[in-house]
Amino acid sequence: MSHIHLTRTGPIATITIDRPTRFNSLDVTTAQDFRRAGLQCARDASVRVVILRGLPGMFCSGADLKFIRDGVDGGDTGYLAPGSTRGGYGERFKQILEYIHSTISEIRRAPKPFVAAVDGIAGAGGFGIAMCCDLVLASTRASFEWAYAKTGLTGAESSTFLLPRLIGLRRSMELMLLNPRLGASQALDYGLITAVYDVDRFDEAVAEIAGQLAAGPPQAFAVAKELLNQAAGFDQLDAHLDREIRELARAADGPEFSQGLAAFFDKKTATFA
Repeated sequence: MSHIHLTRTGPIATITIDRPTRFNSLDVTTAQDFRRAGLQCARDASVRVVILRGLPGMFCSGADLKFIRDGVDGGDTGYLAPGSTRGGYGERFKQILEYIHSTISEIRRAPKPFVAAVDGIAGAGGFGIAMCCDLVLASTRASFEWAYAKTGLTGAESSTFLLPRLIGLRRSMELMLLNPRLGASQALDYGLITAVYDVDRFDEAVAEIAGQLAAGPPQAFAVAKELLNQAAGFDQLDAHLDREIRELARAADGPEFSQGLAAFFDKKTATFA
């Protein structure tokens, strides 16, 4: 059963992550389905706006650490870039991140708006997936956490590329080094997100904004998005995404991640030697 659902209402497409038993995290199969839905929406000219969301009260927690811990099912991994221990944690992360990063790249290149509708926690990879969208709408129960350092990782899913461009270097360093969990109003103050709505009218607000975007000039939006991407240096994004994978895989094969992963499943705070 797929945990990614793609629905259409006229020119508005909605991609929903539906994997509540794993906090909407992505294993390889879910990441593949996520990529398939993202590319389909990005390249379908009849789709004018795409909403990316999770279940009520939940957005996305990034790569599935249980999948990372427990290993792969013996599938083909020969396409993966070199640099990680064969069969190790780094290779398992690469299996997932290759698909997520491809989707993020497609979202940024897509000639249409992508809207993240965050109603719950967006952590680690889920944080990066939300940030890569053109607009980020949050409910009052949404929260945002960089989170990678909690398990000894270096950041991926576009987060190290986007954060300095969205909120500046100083606040990016704060999120990376101190790892605060930002509530919706604080994320709005930081400039991470676009708007905050009460939970009871969140879906209505998302639908209204999507309708406004769908009624807008698609060609003008496409060119303006391309120009803004160019001004923000997004021609460097793909190379940066590749380096994020390499560095995170290297960290995942190191001792700090092993300590952080064990602490995560023991529900403890890691202490790195």
